[in-house]
Amino acid sequence: MKKKRGAGILLPISSLPSPYGIGTLGPEAYAFVDQLAEAKQSYWQVLPVGPTSFGDSPYQSFSAFAGNPYFIDLDTLKEDGLLLSEEIEEQYWGDDVSEVDYAALYEARFEVLHKAYARSDHKMQEDYQAFLAKSSYWLEDYSFYMALKFHFHGQEWSLWEDGLKFRHKETLRKFEDLLAEEIDFWKFCQYQFFMQWSRLKRYANSKGIRIIGDIPLYVAMDSADVWTHSDLFELDERKKPIHVAGVPPDCFSEDGQRWGNPLYRWKRMKRDHYAWWYQRMKANAALYDVIRIDHFIGIVNYWSIPASCPTAVEGEWRKGPGRHLTKVIRKATKGSDIIAEDLGIVSDKVRALINETGWPGMKILELGCGDGTLWNVDRNKIPEQTEIVVSDVSDGMLRDARRTIGADDVRFKFCVFDAGRIPYDADSFDLVIANHVLFYCEDIPKVCQEVRRVLKPHGRFICSTYGNDHMREVSELVQKFDDRIVLAAKNLYERFGKENGEEILQKDFEKIEWRRYEDSLIVPEPEPVISYILSCHGNQGQYILDHYKEFQSYVRKKTEGGFHITKDAGIFVGYNG
Repeated sequence: MKKKRGAGILLPISSLPSPYGIGTLGPEAYAFVDQLAEAKQSYWQVLPVGPTSFGDSPYQSFSAFAGNPYFIDLDTLKEDGLLLSEEIEEQYWGDDVSEVDYAALYEARFEVLHKAYARSDHKMQEDYQAFLAKSSYWLEDYSFYMALKFHFHGQEWSLWEDGLKFRHKETLRKFEDLLAEEIDFWKFCQYQFFMQWSRLKRYANSKGIRIIGDIPLYVAMDSADVWTHSDLFELDERKKPIHVAGVPPDCFSEDGQRWGNPLYRWKRMKRDHYAWWYQRMKANAALYDVIRIDHFIGIVNYWSIPASCPTAVEGEWRKGPGRHLTKVIRKATKGSDIIAEDLGIVSDKVRALINETGWPGMKILELGCGDGTLWNVDRNKIPEQTEIVVSDVSDGMLRDARRTIGADDVRFKFCVFDAGRIPYDADSFDLVIANHVLFYCEDIPKVCQEVRRVLKPHGRFICSTYGNDHMREVSELVQKFDDRIVLAAKNLYERFGKENGEEILQKDFEKIEWRRYEDSLIVPEPEPVISYILSCHGNQGQYILDHYKEFQSYVRKKTEGGFHITKDAGIFVGYNG
């Protein structure tokens, strides 16, 4: 079935305006929906909405099923008669509107929510009882887990006493009785979150807006999921991780990335037909209109790192469940749309599975594509669902790119525009590429600002350049022939090069890495050297063409036995968060 194209905006719930420390599911969320509808947008993408742990990352949550109590709108609770204005206003919510003060939020939010809980008659409401019945398969364990965490002052469950850590029935019953009221409080919080979320989602859908939710492949070690279902994860006899998740070293990181999430026991999960995954995806299908699976490649093969290793260097590739799991996901989500995030090391098997599922992948923008030769290598390995926009300021270059790539390749779109004015909405691309382009741009800072604007959170900007030692032997060669020759009126690396690139990029990107091309050239014949010299934008023609045979003979002698040329070049990688 042919999919209808649509545009949207990524905005985490936490980033909505709010006087109470963090964005919520209140009036500002509804106002944003109205803005999306007015702007003829079709999608609102949010980051994971689960309760964040002490790293405050939405990708490390206390639960794969629960909603974040921080997002419960306090004004709505006030309108429902559960809170007084002064109970909200007397709290300190932080004093910087551009940042979330999570420490202040942790201290204030639950104090206020406890007051709302004390006034609530939710236990008598039919909607609440229906919510309990519908959500019991995860709600009971989550609420108990959160009550225990607060009881033990936030301590990770693997440090609890053995009776709780190993879930001995007698110990569990003792603490269930001791913390009964607190357990019900956490159920109340989830009830309020899902009631408010359901209202917001219905409103968004009524305006033609579909919500895209982000689902991390892995779950946090410190979570109700791992505590409750420890047999589904690679833990030792003391409930400590044996292996953890991450990605191997690559051109972006010498140490790779060690995320620290416990790995799944896929063979164990297979025995009950991935029941936990089925429940997880079914719950998320009810929560969102479209589900984006983060790090989809881990379903095919995943990087397994010994838990004792401080980096990802010593890991190894292991086979994932593949189509066995995607079939379960399809069954659980039924008609829901799925987006497979394919950023990373995408093997042929990953591409095949993505193509088999029909789930869309990442979106790429190339600035200054020239004749499109960048895409001539291994283009057949790019997943069919990838969207690639190749652009150039020149109509002629773009025509050449169309011929090189082929206008019938549906993955590619060709656009003419100035890199300083990118005609796409914010948060549109997973990756932006500028291959030896930035130093030609009139306003480099403006281009960087535009790239940062159109990159999605956690997107990357890859831009190649060179340094002042690049091909120095060629310059020395012509200087020795005639010291009046200058191959370039301007050294492009002085505008954007190895020496100043990080300084330029760090104004717009949170992290910058330089990756040098570890190679050089050995040219055995004079003609390529001569051709390159004559193609340069300097005054060489003035002094060489009238003495061409002499110059040819000179270069031939210099290249006997091979002419070595230094390559002082590489790529900068700018990370958007």
